[in-house]
Amino acid sequence: MSKEQLPEPLDFFIWTVEDVGMWLEDINLGSYRQIFKEHGVNGEYLEGMSMFTTEQILRFIRQCHMKWGDFITLCKELRRIKVACLKGEQKVHRPWWAPPCLSVVFVKVAKRNRQSRIVSLKLEQ
Repeated sequence: MSKEQLPEPLDFFIWTVEDVGMWLEDINLGSYRQIFKEHGVNGEYLEGMSMFTTEQILRFIRQCHMKWGDFITLCKELRRIKVACLKGEQKVHRPWWAPPCLSVVFVKVAKRNRQSRIVSLKLEQ
């Protein structure tokens, strides 16, 4: 996978800040790309948002100067990715930054991570 391609949704929890920026462009929230980059919003941060308190959500919205509707869109798109992972609709691919020699290892780890994500998603419901 080249650096120019969109990041794989299954791997959103390991997205870099640049991956998040490309994803924001893809979901028509590209106007927030720079501010997310300035605040270091990566995949791990996005994944943790499901555990945010109301105060943390409001602080995030203020820091990123987000419109409420845009925040709702962001959350819906994250949920869509999680549901696709839960249903097994996402393929496992080696990210663009991983060396080809680690493809097999990465796929095994990604599949194991998928299973742990599925368990946590089931517990959230």
